[in-house]
Amino acid sequence: MKVGRIKTPKESLPLPKRRRLRCKTHRRWRTRRLYIGNIPRNVDNAELTRIVEEHGAVEKTEVMYDKYSGRSRRFAFVTMKTVEDANAVIEKLNGTQIGGREIKVNITEKPLSTVDLSLLQAEESQFIDSPHKVYVGNLAKTVTTEILSNFFSEKGKVLSAKVSRLPGTSKTSGFGFVSFSSDEDVEAAIASFNNALLEGQRIRVNKA
Repeated sequence: MKVGRIKTPKESLPLPKRRRLRCKTHRRWRTRRLYIGNIPRNVDNAELTRIVEEHGAVEKTEVMYDKYSGRSRRFAFVTMKTVEDANAVIEKLNGTQIGGREIKVNITEKPLSTVDLSLLQAEESQFIDSPHKVYVGNLAKTVTTEILSNFFSEKGKVLSAKVSRLPGTSKTSGFGFVSFSSDEDVEAAIASFNNALLEGQRIRVNKA
């Protein structure tokens, strides 16, 4: 008698349900990931993990470093084991100080349907334009204005940053702009960050 391959419980689900299951799992993972900004340069993965795990179980810690200088870019991403852990860390650590610096802690990847459009519109209207500006293309959907600003502030004085969004929606257009105080900062940003990885995607940076 011919014996077929035994299907796992997940494979046995009808295709639409399998798709929904993957999407639900992915959304849950996204809401466990935290952005932690303005951390001291001497705080590494181990130290940040020790600080955060006082308030919840940590799955992964990634302090972001400059690929040329090797110095910390003063921000990190921390994935917690549960949504509850992530919320607890935001409540306990956001606005507190590490090494004399007030840190920012928030969810990096909110589902688009929950984003307040009025806040996004206000954010765009607050953008400070400048003749010293770069265009940043191929942005991941998870990149926020704050992440973009912090990413580029390592190589110059960032005046302002914005992620472009489709009119009337919270959906990113996949590009943004960063303005600086001098043309030297623009050149440094292009030299350092063109084709660099940001949120898992290689970005394009050139003069705007």
